[in-house]
Amino acid sequence: MSDIIIGIDLGTTNSEVAVLRDGRAEVLEVDGSRILPSIVGVADDGALLVGQAARNQYALYPERTIRSVKRRMGEDVRLPMGDQSYSPQEISALILKRLKRAAEEQLGEPVGKAVITVPAYFSDAQRQATRNAGELAGLEVVRIINEPTAAALAYEVDAEQPRTILVYDLGGGTFDCSVVRAGGEITEVLASHGNNHLGGDDFDAKLIEHVVTHLKEQHDCDPSQDQAAMARITRACETAKIALSDAPYARIDEEYLLPGRNPPVNLSLEVSRLDYEAMIEAYIDETLDAVHTALKGAELTVSDIDEVVLVGGATRTPVIQARLEELLGMQPRAEIDPDLCVAAGAAIQAAVIAGQATSTVLVDVTPYTFGTSALSEMNGMPYPYCFVPVIRKNTPIPTSKTEAFQTMFDGQDSVDVHIYQGEDRDALNNTEIGSFRVEGLSDVPAGNVILMRFDLDLDGILKVTAIEKSSGLEKHIEIDNATARFESEQLDAAKQRLATLIDGDAEVEGSADADTEQHRGQVRAKALLDKAERLLQSASDEDKEDLIDLIEAVRDSLEAGDEDGLKRSTDALADLIYYLET
Repeated sequence: MSDIIIGIDLGTTNSEVAVLRDGRAEVLEVDGSRILPSIVGVADDGALLVGQAARNQYALYPERTIRSVKRRMGEDVRLPMGDQSYSPQEISALILKRLKRAAEEQLGEPVGKAVITVPAYFSDAQRQATRNAGELAGLEVVRIINEPTAAALAYEVDAEQPRTILVYDLGGGTFDCSVVRAGGEITEVLASHGNNHLGGDDFDAKLIEHVVTHLKEQHDCDPSQDQAAMARITRACETAKIALSDAPYARIDEEYLLPGRNPPVNLSLEVSRLDYEAMIEAYIDETLDAVHTALKGAELTVSDIDEVVLVGGATRTPVIQARLEELLGMQPRAEIDPDLCVAAGAAIQAAVIAGQATSTVLVDVTPYTFGTSALSEMNGMPYPYCFVPVIRKNTPIPTSKTEAFQTMFDGQDSVDVHIYQGEDRDALNNTEIGSFRVEGLSDVPAGNVILMRFDLDLDGILKVTAIEKSSGLEKHIEIDNATARFESEQLDAAKQRLATLIDGDAEVEGSADADTEQHRGQVRAKALLDKAERLLQSASDEDKEDLIDLIEAVRDSLEAGDEDGLKRSTDALADLIYYLET
């Protein structure tokens, strides 16, 4: 038997196995994927199914399939699967055995030892059940470590200075929020709070409930008593949930869902991200309450936290990241795949026990935030150049993200798209890296949905596509070397800002009526006033006097409703701003 110790994340929804190679943690593939669904089943011929094969079967034969067994660990229960029933430890052992075999196949030698992770709040009974499962799988469990500890290890292997890390771990079936002190050779959980019956599965349940209600109202049928139909709905909702992490809309389509009915029931339903986020809002609120509880338990405040680390696939939900950033005042770290970082940390702990040297986990991430601009509020006033991030800094690449925007005016037949790189809320303070116009939009009322998709590949090529949702009309631009080009060359930012100012508020041109043109002139004037007032602090006495004169002229024209005077004064103010910024 070799001295290799593998690291295993035995998860509710998915499990992974990792090992240290050449000083770096590597998550190994199982059946062609680094993620093994934590599902076990028995085929109709009695053959054992573990992972993706069992997941595929679940849609048709849920009575022969077991999922989310982690929620039952430590309970004295028997779980039916086909003609037999099994303990939670036995089902978990089958998952562990598949991970063990995959490691042996890729390492080319037998493996007999493992470090296995568990939620920080797991009881002694649950930890012992996990150890028993390992032994049933033929593994000596050399250590059981807390999942937040493993996550901190994955991010902080080379950290010399101690850091206080908040680990927000929202997996498929469990939630855990932990405050971890990491640095040097010691990683310690200071406090933890969670719920071992809260996770992505519950998010799925909300979507499933939404679908069932839709079928009752639109098709006058209740699929809840049909196991096969509910299994298909469950899988379709899981797929939709994942899609909504990267896109503002997802479709749930299942033909012949209840074939016994005449006519057959065909499910076709679109779900928006906003509606989905409203469904899960109470769950997210509960997790944020747990953040406060964990901080209180560690006798710390928000200001004491150095970093926030995201763990678990459910953390890909954009509203979770946004709420955490709002609560804690910092962007959470997610550059290591949240599905894989716990397994990577377990492998690092395993290597330390085995006496191996370790180093940081390297991943490819984007060093910049990319986004576009839109009319929104800034400092309590309408502002047409609010920066809307689409791909966030430190996002693992390749990646694809989509956001939805709406036209502002009835009959708007075109829209100007501006792409920016930067972190400032004011798009004009970021660097514009490309722009294009989409023309020929449908003649419909305001609120026409335009989808903006950003695709960033490993070579740093950014492709931005604008799509009219109702018609499929699209236009795109490719920006080569978007992640590196601005490290070596400085663009004329002031010239870019002037170009943006000339373009107005990036809405339809040539098709608006007089009231619309007047409105746009007012919005542009207010945007210029905001920028001019910021420049006053750094302007010379002579320039400051000119700025004040033009600011007053713009304000006087606004109050008097003088359109011609407003255009003259705003043009003059735009010229002065350009002069001061060059």
